[in-house]
Amino acid sequence: MDSFKAESQEGNEVAEPSTSKTPDQGTKKPASQKPALKRKSDVPQKKKAIKPKKRVSRSAQLGYTVHEGEDMLLVISSTSQYNSSNWTTQRKGNKKKKLTENKKKVIQIKKKKTVRPKPKVVNNPAVKEKEELAFVPQEPTDNRWGESVPEEVLVNIFQMVVVQDGAVPFLCRVGSVCRLWNAAASSPVLWRRVTIGYCWIEPRRSQLPKTEKKIKDTIDWLAQHRFSQLREFSLCHWIKNVSYAVEVVSRFCPHLHSLTLSYCSGVSEHVFQSLGVHSRALQSINLQYSEFQVDGLLTFLETHGRQLRQLLFTCGLKTDGLLAAITKGYCPDLEFLEINKKLDAKECELPVYIQGLQTACPKLKTFRMLNVRPLHKTMRNACTDSTSGFPLLEELCIATTSYSYMTDKELWDILFGSTKLRVLDLRGCSRITPLGLAALPCQELECLFWGQYFSSSIGLSTPKKGLHLLTQKWNQTLQQLDIANQLFSEDDLEMAMSHLTQATDADTLRSLNLSGTRITPPALRSIISQTTSLNYLNLSSCRYLPRGMKRIYRGQEDIRQLLDKME
Repeated sequence: MDSFKAESQEGNEVAEPSTSKTPDQGTKKPASQKPALKRKSDVPQKKKAIKPKKRVSRSAQLGYTVHEGEDMLLVISSTSQYNSSNWTTQRKGNKKKKLTENKKKVIQIKKKKTVRPKPKVVNNPAVKEKEELAFVPQEPTDNRWGESVPEEVLVNIFQMVVVQDGAVPFLCRVGSVCRLWNAAASSPVLWRRVTIGYCWIEPRRSQLPKTEKKIKDTIDWLAQHRFSQLREFSLCHWIKNVSYAVEVVSRFCPHLHSLTLSYCSGVSEHVFQSLGVHSRALQSINLQYSEFQVDGLLTFLETHGRQLRQLLFTCGLKTDGLLAAITKGYCPDLEFLEINKKLDAKECELPVYIQGLQTACPKLKTFRMLNVRPLHKTMRNACTDSTSGFPLLEELCIATTSYSYMTDKELWDILFGSTKLRVLDLRGCSRITPLGLAALPCQELECLFWGQYFSSSIGLSTPKKGLHLLTQKWNQTLQQLDIANQLFSEDDLEMAMSHLTQATDADTLRSLNLSGTRITPPALRSIISQTTSLNYLNLSSCRYLPRGMKRIYRGQEDIRQLLDKME
């Protein structure tokens, strides 16, 4: 009866679908009962004949590519251990759907079967032999490209970076890449010049005991394992542990040639004692902007000053004693002497006994007093005729941001025997005259810096004359000229520029600073059109030039554009 009712209901669905109910809307059927089949159309349908698929045999893909060059035959493998697409083909699997009791669909995918094509059989023995010789399968390797580079090549590459950026922290970072890079970075050749900044904590801050121990352990390890061929060592912005670091370096580095302590404090007397005992090859000491015990350095100069070639320090308390010790002859082989002062500090006056310094340091080549006002000191019972000046001096710098009282006579007392002078820096020396400069014995001066950069006296003095005497004397060798804020007349400037254009070599002049002068467009046009290597031109605050030209020009192209505007 149940089956009969189901058939009758199904028949009603076909006859009157709008008034009958579907099985889903009616009573529920038991799970074991099969649903009734729908009636099919009485018209028979023609079944399409299924054509059998043709199997196409594919030839095996070659695992290499042959490229013919001009003089060689390149065989490049196109296979990889991680890519099997050259050797396998993939077939899509059928999906079966299965209804669970909770009416959830679960999809099962057949495993893909891989079919490896058979290699193509070559009957020609000549071609077969050629392919066997050409194809050499490459063994898979897990090494990276950096691990296959020879160590000598890595050392040369690292050396280029070290020359430009320094050994620290570059070598410390590349040494942690792999064993090969660590071995290359450990080469003592790369650790000949080292500069260490204070990288543990910020400067001027206190440090914990663990941090201090870490710093000391790092210095010990570097000195014992990396600094065997150390030549130049520098510490910057060290507030603590300076003495410990220098003592360790001096003890483990017998080839130490140069020591620089910049913006450091706490340099005790034990540092100089350790340098005197262990660093017998030390020739340069740079203590600029650092706080150190002057007595310790004086003791070092008395006992080991003969080995020094360079000495640099900042003017402060008791520094006149250092200069007096040098004047006494403690450093007879000194070639480089620099005494400086910070630009924002107060004026520093330092008594200098020039004649004694000339006698004590006859090999001096560079003498600099930056932002320090020298006071010429005379000694009783001193024989002025016994000195020959500085015969090897090549650079004299007495530059200051304030007013200098140096006169022509005092300048002559320093340079009367310096025939090899190349660089003369007299910025701030407003009492020096062109006649005094023209009387100097040097004939091949390359750089003359004579600008006035203090604002108190600019524009108050009367116009000067005689600049053409200097350009006429050094027009063949002068490369840099700075006469900023020098009040020479328009005619004198035009005459001076004309002498510079008469140089036989037009590629000599490279830098010209005319800021604040009375240069005129005709004089400027003549110098720009004749010089071909001019790279720097300062025309700021030049009142006699039209608007739009009063600025700094850098590069030959920028200067050429200025010449086009003027023409």
